[in-house]
Amino acid sequence: MQLNISGHHLDITDAIRQHSEEKLVKIKHHFDHVININMILEIEKDTQIAEATLHVSGADLFAKAQSDNMYTSIDQMVNKLDAQIRKHKEKQGDHRKN
Repeated sequence: MQLNISGHHLDITDAIRQHSEEKLVKIKHHFDHVININMILEIEKDTQIAEATLHVSGADLFAKAQSDNMYTSIDQMVNKLDAQIRKHKEKQGDHRKN
């Protein structure tokens, strides 16, 4: 799994990078065929925004979350991606049974 993190109006610190990698392990735990993840972290006024595009075999998944704290935004975004990846995995399993 390749992880690209970029920041808009934000310097990506080691702490943010480490937190993101730790949270994304949750996704890899549910689905092993993740090709790469492009994550963009940005600040707009008082809002901290985290968005990511996840490339897996057969689909591209996108999630975006915003809050007043960057770590909270990352956590919410990973939870959304996790729900999408579980749904994608179920669809693949259902497709193979038919």
